[in-house]
Amino acid sequence: MEAEKLKIWLEGALLAAGQPLTLAQLNSLFDEDRQPGHGAIREALALLDAELSGRAVELVEVAGGYRLQIRQDLMPVISRLWAEKPPRYSRALLETLAIIAYRQPITRSEIEQIRGVSLSANILKTLQEREWIKVVGHRDIPGKPELLGTTRVFLDYFGLKGLDDLPTLAEIRDLENIEPELALNDPEHSQAANDDQQASQEHEEDEQTDRDEPENREPDGTREENDGQSDEHEPHDSDDEQPDRRVEEAVENGPEEDRNRAEARPVEQQGRVDEPEQSDEADEERPPASGRTG
Repeated sequence: MEAEKLKIWLEGALLAAGQPLTLAQLNSLFDEDRQPGHGAIREALALLDAELSGRAVELVEVAGGYRLQIRQDLMPVISRLWAEKPPRYSRALLETLAIIAYRQPITRSEIEQIRGVSLSANILKTLQEREWIKVVGHRDIPGKPELLGTTRVFLDYFGLKGLDDLPTLAEIRDLENIEPELALNDPEHSQAANDDQQASQEHEEDEQTDRDEPENREPDGTREENDGQSDEHEPHDSDDEQPDRRVEEAVENGPEEDRNRAEARPVEQQGRVDEPEQSDEADEERPPASGRTG
């Protein structure tokens, strides 16, 4: 079969499929006596990729095979066609997914030790419902905890051919450093950032005033009984909003260091899971009473 004609057939198949197709799947579309073979299909796909250069659609290879998709730089405009907004995920969920992706296979208790908080069951449920993670085995320690890892659906969703395509932490830090520089070129973004900064400073001044008032307040014998109790404080920032350097350090150290430490401990200690310091589900903490009794 001619490469040009094969290219047209493959383009139509990829447009109709709506999902990635492997070389074997593309080859199986033809009768056995007319199957072009993987080599000819690769050549035709290369021609298709070159032809799509500068077009709105691009050919990409992911873990599940080849697919046609809208170019990423067009998505901010194209996405307005869909009335339903894309789902937004919490920082805790994305942080958990990143730990699993970089440290897999990993147990739930190991994730909690890295993040320093207990892992909400809803987070794991959401990740499994999205088919981004799955149970890949069990750790050979008392209790046989489940080992979690990512799936092919995870790779396809994020446009990755394999785990080796995950960005390094150095690249992620570079992107975070670039964002403030880009904001300088956007007057609207800069104004919004100034407004946020001013609001934050005003909020800090209000909090400082609230903390100073009890120290300068004269005792009042006419207080009601409930005045002796501490006023309810504003909740601390949730764990979702607090950046945690321990996650990056744990990813950089790699799983071998943790496993070596685990093997060095007695067997009875390996089965023990330390109680987490805090929980994703408890976003509010009550500080010690600061009021005076009348």
